Amino acid sequence: MILTLEQANEAVAAAIRQARGMNIRISVAVCDTGGHLIAFGRMDEAGWAGVYGAQGKAIASAATGSPSGRIPSDLHVMRRINELAGERMVYSQGAVPIVIDGRLVGAIGAGGGTAEQDEACAAAGVAVLGKA
Repeated sequence: MILTLEQANEAVAAAIRQARGMNIRISVAVCDTGGHLIAFGRMDEAGWAGVYGAQGKAIASAATGSPSGRIPSDLHVMRRINELAGERMVYSQGAVPIVIDGRLVGAIGAGGGTAEQDEACAAAGVAVLGKA
C-alpha cells in the first residue's frame, strides 16, 4: 500500500480548510515513509519558516510512526539518525503519521500556527482520508 498523490493532495486541502477555520496561515507537507515529499501547500501570507517546519515535522513523524511532538529530541539514537538524514527532522508538535489499513504510509505536518494548531490541522488532513 502506498500513499497516492490524490490522497496527499486531499490531506493538504483538508489541513488548509482547518487552518482557515482557525484563522491562521500555515504550510502543509505530506511525505512518504522515507521522508520524501509527496504534496505541499503554503497558504497566502503564510510565514516562510513554516515551510521548513511542516516538512521537518512530517519527516520525523514518518520516520517513527509517531506524532512529531512525542519524539524525544534528546534521545541519542534519534539525534544520530537525524544527523545521518541530513538534519531534516524537526522534533516539534505539528505532524501526525498516516496509517492506512493498519500500515504506516507517510505523515502530514503543518507549520505556521502554535504547536497545538499545527497538530490540529495535520490531524484534519489525516481525518479526511477516513483513516484517523
